[in-house]
Amino acid sequence: MRNLVALALLLAAGCSSTTGTEPSLAPRPAEAIDPRLPIPDTVPAGPINGELAQRLQALVEAARAGVSQFNARESEATRLSAAAGPKASESWVSAQQALSRLVEQHGVTTRAAADIDALAANRLEGQHWIRPADREAIAAAAAEVGSINSAQAADIARLNAQLAR
Repeated sequence: MRNLVALALLLAAGCSSTTGTEPSLAPRPAEAIDPRLPIPDTVPAGPINGELAQRLQALVEAARAGVSQFNARESEATRLSAAAGPKASESWVSAQQALSRLVEQHGVTTRAAADIDALAANRLEGQHWIRPADREAIAAAAAEVGSINSAQAADIARLNAQLAR
């Protein structure tokens, strides 16, 4: 018991003693330097990069061109899905094959969307920023292709659900 009391007193004394001078909490000289750089109040403007505009236009056109083929395949897949019998029947397999062709055609749109994203990512990686005109053009192209993609994905999901019954 006596050893425990001595140990407790020794620990308490060790916690309260100082071994030297404590560091000051006053601001250090380096903290007085303002590291912020002035932010320009105008964003560099300019027209869209011509090469980027052509590439975006080609990707949007590819997605638009694929819509008619997608719609034709979607009509066939819808017709076959409506007539499909139970799972693994011949009519169900035919509907699944039509759905697979539809998904393959949907790849045209998803590739265009991925290529638009890649263009933006490559610009960010290479230049560390995107000019406002370029950013707006990329956003507009992505929105248009994204709209096409959403409609096509909804058709595919509908047919998948219909065949899953």
